[in-house]
Parts: sequence; C-alpha cells; structure tokens
Amino acid sequence: MPDRPDEFVIKGGRVVDATGDRVADVLVQGGVVTAVGRRVAGSPVLDAAGCMVVPGLVDLHAHLREPGDEDAETIETGARAAALGGFTAVVAMPNTKPPLDDAAVVASVLSAGRAAPCDVVASGCITKGRIGEELAPMGELYALGVRIFTDDGAHVEDAGVMRNALEYAQALPGAVVAQHAEDPTLAAGGHMHEGAWSSRLGIPGRPGAAEATVVARDVMLAELTGTPVHFLHLSTAAAVDLVRDAKAHRIPVTAEVAPHHFTLTDAECRTFDPVFKVHPPLRTDADVAAIKEGLADGTIDAIATDHAPHVPEAKERPFEEAPPGMLGLETAFALTLTELVEPGVLDLGRALASLSWQPAAIAGLDAHGGPIEPGRPANLCVVDPAVRWEVDPGRLASRSRNTPYAGRKLTGRVRHTVLHGEPVVVDGIAQR
Repeated sequence: MPDRPDEFVIKGGRVVDATGDRVADVLVQGGVVTAVGRRVAGSPVLDAAGCMVVPGLVDLHAHLREPGDEDAETIETGARAAALGGFTAVVAMPNTKPPLDDAAVVASVLSAGRAAPCDVVASGCITKGRIGEELAPMGELYALGVRIFTDDGAHVEDAGVMRNALEYAQALPGAVVAQHAEDPTLAAGGHMHEGAWSSRLGIPGRPGAAEATVVARDVMLAELTGTPVHFLHLSTAAAVDLVRDAKAHRIPVTAEVAPHHFTLTDAECRTFDPVFKVHPPLRTDADVAAIKEGLADGTIDAIATDHAPHVPEAKERPFEEAPPGMLGLETAFALTLTELVEPGVLDLGRALASLSWQPAAIAGLDAHGGPIEPGRPANLCVVDPAVRWEVDPGRLASRSRNTPYAGRKLTGRVRHTVLHGEPVVVDGIAQR
C-alpha cells in the first residue's frame, strides 16, 4: 500500500459505532469516509476480515513528557504508541518542564504534534506554574485550541481559585476545567493506598478520603458556577458515588478512570515493585468493583490511559523514592476488552463509547469518535478481537518500559489505525 493513498477500502470488517453494529466495507477517499456497505469497490485494500472497524480511540489523559523529560518520552514516540493502541487523538497533559501555562510552550507542543501519527491536543494549566495561586492565561491558550484546563499532577487546593477558573471558563465555549482530585494535605507523604496492605507493608498511605473530599467540593463548585468539571483518573468507590449523585441532580460533571484502576489493586504493592506505584494509588477490591459498576451504569464517562512513562533508572529506585506512573497507551484497548467486555461487565458499545466518542465529546474533538458514515473524517481503528498476545515491555513503542502488565496475556489487538485518511498503522506495524 502507498504511504499516503488517496483512496483505499477497509474490507470485510464488522463496523461498530454509536449507531449500531453491521458487517460492511468502508471506502476512504481524500481523508474522508465516502461509502459504507456490502461489496464496496476500491483499492488498495486494508484487510479487516474477522476484525472490528471502530471510530478512532481518544485519550483524555496522556503524559508525553515533552518538553523537559524527553529521555522518558517524546511527542513522536508517545503518539506512535498511541496509534499502535488504536488512538487517533490524545490530550497531552500540561505538567511538562516548563508547564503548559504559556502560549509559546503550547504552540511548540502543537507544532511538534503536527508530524505525529495521531492528533496531539494540548491541555493547558489552570494556574501559572501549576502552583494553584494565579490563573494561567486561559484566554490565550484557548485561542490556540486548548479546551481542557488542568493542573494535573497537582490539585487546585484553593476553592476560590478553582471558582475563579470555572467562572472564567464560562466565557470560553466548550472549555472544560479538569481536576486532579487528591488533597495534598491528606495524601502528603503517602506512596500507596492507605489501608490493610499499607499497614502490613509499612509503607505510608494515601487515603481514599483525599480524593473524595475534593470531588465533593468541586461538585458543589460546578453546581454553583454552572461550568463543567471533569474529574481525572478517579480511583475510589466514594468518588464514583459522588459523581453518580451529581449527575442525578444534573450538575455538569464528567469523570474518567484509568485501566489500572479497574484491573489492579493495592495488593500488587506487596512485591515492593515500584512499577505498581501510581497517583492516585491502586485501591481495594471494593473500589475496583465500584469503578466497574460506574462504567457499566454510565456514571464514568471515559476510560483514559494516564500514560506516564519514566526512564528505567527512576523506576528502579526503592518504592518510596520512585516516581508514580505507568504506561498505558498500547494496552488500554486490550485491557478493556479482556477485563470488561469478555467477562460481561460492559457490552462492546458501552466500552467503545468510553474509549472513543464520549471522550471525544468531552474534549470537543468533532473529527474523532463520530459515526462511521459518508462525509465523516476517516479517523478509524481496526482491531482483531480474537488475537491473544502477551505484553512485552521491550516491544512497546514508548521510550520507557514501566508497564505493570509485563507477561500478562490479553485479548484483542489493533491491526490498523487510520488518521485523517492515512493508514498510520498497518498489520500492527507503525508506518511513521
């Protein structure tokens, strides 16, 4: 197949999107879907026999580390990992060095992202330097295309500052203020979930209350201002309950969870392996069950990777000294299929909604996640749901290797990814 064919057909797949599930071929011409149906003519052919053809996945939460920590990841390598994982768009978090609190820094990230094999969307800081005191120039960042504002990695502790951010965002159509819900006065000094396992291991803990108290406060601020609040990487049953209640009262909140918070528990930390250290920390079996329930009943809107690469020497430090974070872009889809869809926790439609069109709607990415129909941009993913594969850190596209799933067998693997009509992954191989 030519590198950038103006026309090709995705042949013999099962097309699954928000409108339904049918067997059909998909013709792509000039970067746009032009026909969907049986026996559609066209060439060359991307074989999708036995596969699902779905809207490209959208990740609301990825740490691409550029600028500042390019030894762990770059926009290029992170975006390649994303494309191999079926993502056609990722939101890059702003806790870089320097942070994304300045128009020039945001512009540099967007410029680097233009050559990437998935769309790289920059988030912007809520406050200057992410220190929670003075608002970042949100209007300037918005003019560059920023729609999600967050101090991720840090919590906006001052309720007045958070209220000011929400009120300012009202003047920015489609803007969303996203909170890292973890009160530092409660979580300070902790390295894993505070509970039975932290007591047994003698590791200082981070209590679930550190998350729930922030969610409760910001639900109230969302109600007060009427501005949407998005909660990043929720991990506790209490937080899920608070979001569920807020939605029942039509308060404008949305929430995401990361795959590690529905596949792993704090018991993993018994090995003292820092690969299992993450913030917010891995929680209990009861919290994992609550997150699955929240996904199943629609309380949780999105599955986001919280992809957080670290160089090997950083993750080889003792548990309490190692930085928190895990890789996620290449395993998120397969983990969702393996841990949620196969056991019947979620049906396929709801799983895809959480990975594709719902996060696209939160981020305001109209070109992604939409139905696969004529006239729509060709941002697509083709996944073979029957492939069984084993996670090998050495074969991941990231510059880092800190996956907690090494050796784990998963079901479902991305075969092709199409970005704006360009096949950027073909038969599991990145094309650029």
